[in-house]
Amino acid sequence: MTAALSFTLLTIYFYTPDDETETAEEKKLLKSTHKTHETLHGEFDTFRRSYLSVYLVIMLADWMQGTHMYTLYLSYDVNISALFLTGFLSGAIFAPFLGSLVDKFGRKRSCIVYCILEILINWLEHYNSFEILLLGRVLGGISTNLLFSAFESWMATEHRKRGFPEEWMARTYSECSIGNGATAILAGILAQVLEDSFGHIGPFQGAIALTVLALVLVLRWEENYGEADEGAHESSSLYKQFTDGWKIVASDSKVLRIGLIQALSEGGIYTFVFMWVPTLLSMNPEGGVPTGCVFSALMMAITIGGIVFQPLEHFVATKITTKDKASELSAVFAYIMASLSMSVPALCLCCSSADVCFEKILASFIVIEFCVGLSSPIAGMLRSKYVPVRYQGAIMNIFRLPLNMVVVSGTHATDVLDHYKVYGIISGLFLVAAALQATLAMGSQAEKKQVKKD
Repeated sequence: MTAALSFTLLTIYFYTPDDETETAEEKKLLKSTHKTHETLHGEFDTFRRSYLSVYLVIMLADWMQGTHMYTLYLSYDVNISALFLTGFLSGAIFAPFLGSLVDKFGRKRSCIVYCILEILINWLEHYNSFEILLLGRVLGGISTNLLFSAFESWMATEHRKRGFPEEWMARTYSECSIGNGATAILAGILAQVLEDSFGHIGPFQGAIALTVLALVLVLRWEENYGEADEGAHESSSLYKQFTDGWKIVASDSKVLRIGLIQALSEGGIYTFVFMWVPTLLSMNPEGGVPTGCVFSALMMAITIGGIVFQPLEHFVATKITTKDKASELSAVFAYIMASLSMSVPALCLCCSSADVCFEKILASFIVIEFCVGLSSPIAGMLRSKYVPVRYQGAIMNIFRLPLNMVVVSGTHATDVLDHYKVYGIISGLFLVAAALQATLAMGSQAEKKQVKKD
């Protein structure tokens, strides 16, 4: 694992993305702004580091509490299933409304609210009271929606506001995926050290400290809104933001398909997360299951997937299809691979013995996490391509409504169905996502990336 991590870090260091060479869009931008190539890249690197520094700290804090939440609740002897289910239901209930608030009142302010909520939630985890923990899970559903909408909305809008070429956004998304896997590995180590020193609550105390740091970093950001014109957000009502977001989803089939693909793929992943540990433990391999090492391998697979994203996009754009359709076709590849990987445990657990299947199933788990790292930046690029910037926060939260419904259904399925049937369902979710993605990839003419302005 150390060798794999070293190889990954060296690859990140030596890999030079395509945005280091001047594209036609960059040449046009340089001419209009009278900036040099070095100046423009310097400004972009400063912006990118500003966003990544916050994103990675936030994800480190999120992973630290996520890896030990089950253990903490187990020590409290409370109804764990009810707490987790409450969090997902809260996310589903508040998702349709939160996005409009993000666009109306500001993405930076929404990120600040997220940090405050996370500090409060982790503080509530200190109390061995089911009612207090239940309140934390309700707030957790809200904060999760903000985590996966406010930060990305701010980044995408600010990227365009500062006039950077659209294709450069791929590098930011790629490094987010790479960093997500790396911080997960680091979080597992830090959380264990804190648990050994301060007990089960230690990782949550560490998460509070990290979230305070993220809050300080966010305060340096400039504000942006769901309106292209300066000050236009003040005259736009919250009701209009809310209804317009829903109208776009209902009237634009491409936006709707992007949302359904996100719900199916992420819903499948969340269901897999609930399944992988009990599945491996139930196979009772000789010597037991080193869950910590397995977790590190899975997270490393996410990191490698993020690294592969840009080379894959370049290969698809130059060897298979046009640049306009590269993200769509790459996504089809990732979802088909994910579907095939989940068919392995579905077939093995149904038709073969445990001693034969353990290695195959473990390999399939690593492949699915690789697909997560690969598909995450692709999905971000597709959202930036098809979802109007003005309503990005609203629409991204609308997407989380079907996502949470899929997650709740998948969580319930893990309790009532055999493992092989659940994996078959997960495989089917990814297959349907691939089919929907193919309809975008095979469109008569892919649209170029646009920022829709009123």
